[in-house]
Amino acid sequence: MQRDPVSIPAASSEAAPAAPDLLIEARALVKHFPGVKAVDGIGFGVRRGECFGLLGPNGAGKTTTLEMLEGIQQPTAGQVLFRGKPLGEGFREAIGIQFQATALQDFQSVGESLTMFARLYQHTADREELIRLCNLREILSRDTRKLSGGQRQRLLLAIALVNDPDLVFLDEPTTGLDPQSRRNFWGLIETVRARGKTVLLTTHYMEEAQRLCDEIAIVDHGRIIAQGAPMALVREHFAAAVVRLPADAWPADEPLPDYATRADNEIELHTDDVPPVLDYLERIGAGLTALRVETPSLEDLFLKLTGHSLRA
Repeated sequence: MQRDPVSIPAASSEAAPAAPDLLIEARALVKHFPGVKAVDGIGFGVRRGECFGLLGPNGAGKTTTLEMLEGIQQPTAGQVLFRGKPLGEGFREAIGIQFQATALQDFQSVGESLTMFARLYQHTADREELIRLCNLREILSRDTRKLSGGQRQRLLLAIALVNDPDLVFLDEPTTGLDPQSRRNFWGLIETVRARGKTVLLTTHYMEEAQRLCDEIAIVDHGRIIAQGAPMALVREHFAAAVVRLPADAWPADEPLPDYATRADNEIELHTDDVPPVLDYLERIGAGLTALRVETPSLEDLFLKLTGHSLRA
């Protein structure tokens, strides 16, 4: 779909003052690759102590945005500020990163990996506290090649925290984990936040974002298309409840009311008052056997705004 161009202010060596509670800020970030504008004017700020989520389909520009914030990619235009100043000396000591994929040293134990990464920093977290936090005690002597998915992610989180950072970047940290391991990892992130860390997270899992994030930005085609607290955004776009029933349960001669939509062989009726809708359905003779009443979720919002759960 053709989108209107966005005007991008030129980056300046004299950054305008940042809000005092912002730890990191993206200002009108643009990133071009050959033939592709991966990021197209993204701007937002992350407050100290919050969990901020970047959501979007595959190819939306999330990881490229994250890499510019991490200082790994240089923006084509725009600016990143940390503590109100452009990225500079000391920034890498103040952040931790858990990448989508990290290669660990072969023939090395979990404990040896922690030691190796800790030696890269001047200041480090307390080793014993880190082992307890990430539940690594029982696997310290295990070869990193023999870790389960959940164990590997716990080690990678510990490595991201090994320098006791103020800001932790987590790029799709639970992708590929089974549901139990994913939920256990959420608990770890909540514990990290309780210790005063700021977290910037990308994820495909809407339940993950809804549980962990104070604020989210939904990104599509390199732009932010919605931003705010997760449930506040949901309430902004949806009624309080949605009544769902199979499309073939709707009477053939009955037109859909204006608050109903047809999607994926289902009829959805959005309403703030469920009982009158149920009375209406019974009155017109709709089939109620498979009827469901649900609260709209972040997943519903994501699908409404992007049209996708994932994009290849």
